[in-house]
Amino acid sequence: MHFSWQLATFDELSNAQLYAILMARQEVFVVEQYCPYLDADGMDEVAYHLMGWEGDTLLAYLRILPPGITGEAVVIGRVLTVKKARKSGLGKMAMTKGMAHANALFPNKSICISAQTYLQAFYEELGFKFTGKAYLEDGIPHIEMITP
Repeated sequence: MHFSWQLATFDELSNAQLYAILMARQEVFVVEQYCPYLDADGMDEVAYHLMGWEGDTLLAYLRILPPGITGEAVVIGRVLTVKKARKSGLGKMAMTKGMAHANALFPNKSICISAQTYLQAFYEELGFKFTGKAYLEDGIPHIEMITP
């Protein structure tokens, strides 16, 4: 099957794409991680959405928030790979592509992520540094990480 990446603003998303994104985010963050939280946080409308598709099936996703939305840095969040595609390298590929898009869209800006603590080494391999800020987000240990 054909695999492709797509970057879109909220207004460029089709209804089917938005539905696939929301379904994947709920499957991963709410159901798999047993974490009831309000996923529709009002930031999707200002975000860029990076989607990894195999045919019409969403396998990987992240969103990019412009600087000034939650701070001075660009924020990459809602990073996910669906269960059947894990351990395939798609997560790293999504982050690499997401960082490249963030740097192209917002040159000379740092990129910040709220990483689940157990993924610290994964994000360090991509160039992120732990800021020293650790916290619970929706009951899950997280750390703030940023690119130089």
